Amino acid sequence: MNLADWIGRRETARETIDAGRIAALAATFDRDPPGPHVPPGWHWAFFNPAAKARDLGRDGHPKRGGFLPPVDLPRRMWAGGRLEFRAPLPVGEAATRVSTIAKVEEKSGRSGRLAFVTVAHEISAQGRVCVAEEHDIVYREDPVPGAPAPVPPQAPAEAAWTRATDAGPTMLFRYSALTFNGHRIHYDRSYATEVEGYAGLIVHGPLLATLLMDLAVERTGRALTRFAFRAQAPVVDTAPFALCGTPEGAGAKLWVRRADGAQAMAAEAHW
Repeated sequence: MNLADWIGRRETARETIDAGRIAALAATFDRDPPGPHVPPGWHWAFFNPAAKARDLGRDGHPKRGGFLPPVDLPRRMWAGGRLEFRAPLPVGEAATRVSTIAKVEEKSGRSGRLAFVTVAHEISAQGRVCVAEEHDIVYREDPVPGAPAPVPPQAPAEAAWTRATDAGPTMLFRYSALTFNGHRIHYDRSYATEVEGYAGLIVHGPLLATLLMDLAVERTGRALTRFAFRAQAPVVDTAPFALCGTPEGAGAKLWVRRADGAQAMAAEAHW
């Protein structure tokens, strides 16, 4: 089967941007509800497929071969993305997301076979596109027992903005529930450590990206127009991490620094 045949495949989802879910996200982030518009990154709590239990794979994700191509690699991760915030997304309004498979690539790396799928999303409300996004998914082979883990880059030691953060099991569980994300690496410790070979529960990539966007907005008081991020190394629930950023031109460089000094995510924000 040629995975490239999935390029151009499209699906449409409709949902009301429910104020109750926004309030629950705010509680998960230990803050007050944000007001009439959805903060950047919080849209990821909506438009998530509600697959039946019998249609889930071993990792808790929906089985492949429907909208997403039937990649035969067992491990799936959110590799990164690029977002444009074109208009405020109003809370309480009906919204539509149109999703299109934009790219499918198969590669070989140090850890074996890889497959990358890019999905383009457009979220519209009140007759206009509010958020345009490209979402990169990476599929990987199972880890080889005893093989050394890839060495991530070191994060910059100095930053203009730093926020110490601790995403424990309760935050990960609540975020998984609110985003209807059944991926077991975020809440099933034995699966995460014994099957997928991680050192603990994995902090969600979009959760880290949302926290970085929140840092940028908090420190500048300015609305984001664009944001791009790339995951570089896993963050586990057993150690705190730091959200870091430095203004640069009409935006900022942002990153997640793990407790061991590794850079887990790199991002750019623009106003």
